[in-house]
Amino acid sequence: MHKPRMHLLASFDIARLQYLDEQGRATQELPDFATPDTLQALYRQMALARLVDDRAVKLQRTGQLGTYPSSLGQEAVGVGVGGALEKDDIYCPYYRETGALLERGVEIEEILAIWGGDERGQDYQHARLDLPLCIPIATQLLHATGVAFALKYKREQFGEPPRVAVTCAGEGATSRGDFFEAMNLAAVWRLPVVFVINNNQWAISVPRTEQTASKTIAQKAIAAGIPGLQVDGNDVIAVRAAVTDAVARARNGEGPALIEATCYRLCDHTTADDAGRYQPQDEVHAAWQCEPLARLGNYLRGEDLWGDEQEGELQRELAEVLERALQDFAERPAQKNSAMFDYLYARLPDAFIEQYDQLVGQ
Repeated sequence: MHKPRMHLLASFDIARLQYLDEQGRATQELPDFATPDTLQALYRQMALARLVDDRAVKLQRTGQLGTYPSSLGQEAVGVGVGGALEKDDIYCPYYRETGALLERGVEIEEILAIWGGDERGQDYQHARLDLPLCIPIATQLLHATGVAFALKYKREQFGEPPRVAVTCAGEGATSRGDFFEAMNLAAVWRLPVVFVINNNQWAISVPRTEQTASKTIAQKAIAAGIPGLQVDGNDVIAVRAAVTDAVARARNGEGPALIEATCYRLCDHTTADDAGRYQPQDEVHAAWQCEPLARLGNYLRGEDLWGDEQEGELQRELAEVLERALQDFAERPAQKNSAMFDYLYARLPDAFIEQYDQLVGQ
C-alpha cells in the first residue's frame, strides 16, 4: 500500500533543570543568587513551612482548623516560586501554598486564620497585591491571565513599571480546560504571566499516569506556543532559578512560560484524605529519600555551611516563631457572623438579603 510522503514541520524538545542531585551534590555550577546566606535563608523558609504545616494538621485534628492541605515534601516549590517574585508582582495562588505565602510575607497567623474559617486571613497585611487562595481546580490560572492582561495594559497605556503575574497549580489542574484556555490567551496576547505546575504525582487519589498520557507536563506548553521547562521540584535552587528566569523574560515583554516542578506528595491530599489507601508504600519510601529539605541540608553540610549546632538553633528559633504566631491566632477577635456574606459579594444579591438580615439579627 502506498504511503504518502510527508514533511516535518516542527519538532520540540523538553529540557530538565537540576542543580542538586538526590544526595545534595551539585550537578553544575550554581546560579549567582545561590550565595551561602541565600541558601541558608531558603533552608530556613522550607523548615518553617514544614513546621507550620505539621502544626496546622494537629490543629485540624483537634478541631481548631477546618480541612487543611499540607505541602509536606513540596516545600521547595513554594519557597522557590515565592522567592523569585518582586514585591510589586502579583501572585495568584492555589490552596497548597504554605511556602510561597511565607516567602511573600504572609503571616503564619493569617495562614491559620484562612483555614480556621476567618475570611480576614486572606487580607494579607504584607502581600497586599496578591490574590486570595483559590480552592476550585485551575480557575486561578485564568485569574492570573486576567491580571497579566491588566498589568500589560497599564504599562502600555499609562507607562507603569513592568510587573508580572505568577500562578501555581497541581498537575491535576492541567487536565482542566481552564489550564489550556489560560495558556492560549496568555500566549496570543504575549502576557507577562508565568504558570508553575506542582507535579506532586497525585491529583487527590488519582496518579499522574491516569490524568494524562503526556510524558511531561511541561510539553503541554508546546500546544500554546510558549516555552515549557521541567525542573527538579525537590531542588529549591532549580525552582527559584527557573522561575526567576521566566519572570525576567515576562517582565521584558517576551510573553508567558510554563514550568513543571516534579516532586512527591509525602502527605494526605488534605486532612480529609487517607493517602495510605492508594499510595504504594514503596513509592512513598523512595520519595522520602529525595525530599527537598534534606537535600539542601546535605549540600550545606557538605560545604561546611551548616551543622548540628546551627540546626538546633534554627529549630529553637522556629519553635518560638510558631508559638508567637499561635498565640496571635488564638487571640484574634471573632469575626462578625455576616462575614460569609461581607467578603463574598461587593453588592449582596436580593435573594440573600433576607438571610443576611436574619443572620445579623441573631
